Amino acid sequence: MKPKIVVVEDDQPILDLMDILLKKLGYEPVLIPNGLDALTYVRIEPPALILLDIMMSPLSGWEFLDRLRTEYNQREIPVILFTASPVGAERMAELHDPKLGILQKPVTFDELKTTLQQFLA
Repeated sequence: MKPKIVVVEDDQPILDLMDILLKKLGYEPVLIPNGLDALTYVRIEPPALILLDIMMSPLSGWEFLDRLRTEYNQREIPVILFTASPVGAERMAELHDPKLGILQKPVTFDELKTTLQQFLA
């Protein structure tokens, strides 16, 4: 069975691209366009990893992450922040979460592959 990766992203072209790339890498992508629906999904069926956009509404990626780790007590699921914002790396460092990574948009195929292998090894 292929590892499921939830992609939480509100930009449809990026969701489409991640669907193609993740399938090419041998994963099963689950594409969810907002954080609220993603939290519901993750509670029912925890994935191997979450790729998370930061700048979304009605729930930002930071709010999603906080709720995932506290309210849902899901601390073991690796989360890769997927962002074009340079602020992401600074804030991520403050969290001291060993299951948290970051990919700067635009991401290359090799960067995606290496990061996923690192967190799913």
